[in-house]
Amino acid sequence: MKTNVLSLSGDVLREIDLPDVFSEAYRPDLIKKAVLAAQANRRQPYGVTAYAGMRTSARSLGSGRGIAQIPRLVNSNRAARVPQAKGGRKAHPPKAEKDWSEKINRKERRFAIRSAIAATTNPDLVTNRGHRFEADLGLPIVLEDAFGSLAKTKDVCEVLQAINLWQDVIRAKTGKHIRAGRGKLRGRKYKKPKSILIVTSDYSGIEKGARNLSGVDVVMCDRLNAEMLAPGTHAGRLTIWTESAIAGL
Repeated sequence: MKTNVLSLSGDVLREIDLPDVFSEAYRPDLIKKAVLAAQANRRQPYGVTAYAGMRTSARSLGSGRGIAQIPRLVNSNRAARVPQAKGGRKAHPPKAEKDWSEKINRKERRFAIRSAIAATTNPDLVTNRGHRFEADLGLPIVLEDAFGSLAKTKDVCEVLQAINLWQDVIRAKTGKHIRAGRGKLRGRKYKKPKSILIVTSDYSGIEKGARNLSGVDVVMCDRLNAEMLAPGTHAGRLTIWTESAIAGL
């Protein structure tokens, strides 16, 4: 399997052989399993204090008053402490000691990463994720190593425009929207689509030049994981490789 190496202006420089990992079988089931395990293993446990809802002056007034014998606040008719009353404690609150982690076999996780790498070369999968790119560009997209040293956002934008990928960054920027649900109150009000993934052999400047572009992520080839290649468990992310990153695979 061969592909072209492009210059920063979008011209074809040479043709290289791709590693065997790009011919791996597509396994969406393993990719989903690996992504969900990664998300579960970084989840932060939370819970209530041991005496939450119990620190109150509420006490029962006993029988003979024609009212329910539930604990009530002193000098008030309001009920407290018991879980069946409005304003009482929770019956089964979240426990901080709950284990949210998920296990995945080492070989399955590695197979999922290889399968997600191969999925980046499938135009149908990339299109189904919503990415915008020129059909005649050819996947995977490999640029010369000079791309990895671009430390200015202006230079990175010029390269993306030259290879007709800038429209995907615009899609991610205009796709920002307010989250539905209670997460708006918890520091994650907005959701933003993922755009291009840039894979390099080392951090030599591109991590600074691309960090301010909407939805764009930069990662070294030896730190790839299934979630970066398949955000939300959906494989086929639009990916740019440097020539040295291909050799590093």
